[in-house]
Amino acid sequence: MRNQPSRIARLELQNRVPGNSARRADLQLLAKAPDAYLDTTHFDTVRFPPPSWAHETFARAAKDGSLAYTPYRGNTAVLETLGHSLSEFLGVDVDPQQHIALTPGTQAALFGTLAALVEKGERIALTDPDYLFNARILEFLGADIGYVPLRDSSTAPSLDLDALEDEFSSKHARIFLFSHPNNPTGYVYPIEVLEKIAELVLRYDVTVVVDALYSRLIHKPHVYAHFVSFPNMQNRVVTLMGPSKTESLSGYRLGVVVGPSWLMPRLENVLSITSLRAPAYAQHLLSVWLREDQKWLAELLPQFTALRKMTVDRFRQLPWLKVEPQAGTAYVWPDVSALGASDVEVSQALMKDAAVLVSPGYQFGIQGDGHFRVCYARDERQWSAALDRMLDALNRLADKQGLTGAA
Repeated sequence: MRNQPSRIARLELQNRVPGNSARRADLQLLAKAPDAYLDTTHFDTVRFPPPSWAHETFARAAKDGSLAYTPYRGNTAVLETLGHSLSEFLGVDVDPQQHIALTPGTQAALFGTLAALVEKGERIALTDPDYLFNARILEFLGADIGYVPLRDSSTAPSLDLDALEDEFSSKHARIFLFSHPNNPTGYVYPIEVLEKIAELVLRYDVTVVVDALYSRLIHKPHVYAHFVSFPNMQNRVVTLMGPSKTESLSGYRLGVVVGPSWLMPRLENVLSITSLRAPAYAQHLLSVWLREDQKWLAELLPQFTALRKMTVDRFRQLPWLKVEPQAGTAYVWPDVSALGASDVEVSQALMKDAAVLVSPGYQFGIQGDGHFRVCYARDERQWSAALDRMLDALNRLADKQGLTGAA
């Protein structure tokens, strides 16, 4: 048997979990799963189904076999309509033939974009914590990752702008990757922080990749600003989007890359050797997305906010646990570092004693230590019962750790 290629081994994130790798720790957690458990790593598409137009639009397109094949970047008519929608949503002029490519999900958008940009050995600045597959893709591509801390504070995380400038100035990073809202913390970057990032980007000639997957899931009164809309950013910012989360369209596998015209031929080359194109019939949903679902979205968001309140209120019953309501996404990011237990111990205890699968903090970066992520986009009764089990399990772990003041 041939040895495993080193790029595959790098996907394991060997140094993320002491004495183990992140990938092996993930598999060991699943191996301990009971027969029935609640998976909080994603949205519940039963409680929050896709909009009614989703199946109708797909079924209509699937009746026309001539739509089965499209150019690599996507169906021309879909791109034309999407160009208008995105121009309005992002606040910039999006040329459908120059600035858009469709991908099979935002995961493919992320991989394809980074593969089209990153040279082996190149320094890449990445926020920490951030989406769990960012580092794995960059490791696979052979990049040199420079982590920029998103530090905890009493109310919201705060990006270490000095560390970011150091990446650009001393470490010569010329690509910066971050999610906005941040996944896992739900942090929405204030205007003044985005302005400072833009200033640094221009000063050091940096290309920016923004994962904006949750940019439609913003809790009031927070305000979201698209980084690409800031002055002089459009030719150096790549925005990744899609309808998989807020709109519960994960099963349709649709991602959208909005970027400079110079990037698109490179991305098209990557698509040509990986997936060829986004699912052809599903592409037609993007002609409706952002256009005919405003009323539906307005009714949906208060439900997410109510679930957020339920989740935060319940976790705050544990006096030693710290949690703040996120500005965006449908995740919470509890800080359980007071336990003194490892992320592996916490996640395994929640699986074993509460039958709940959470995303351990180590998956998201070094700054994720002592946290876990849960998605509260679930059936309210089911989620309330799960929260009860989680609080009991965490209290038992606190007793085991000898933590004083446990509820």
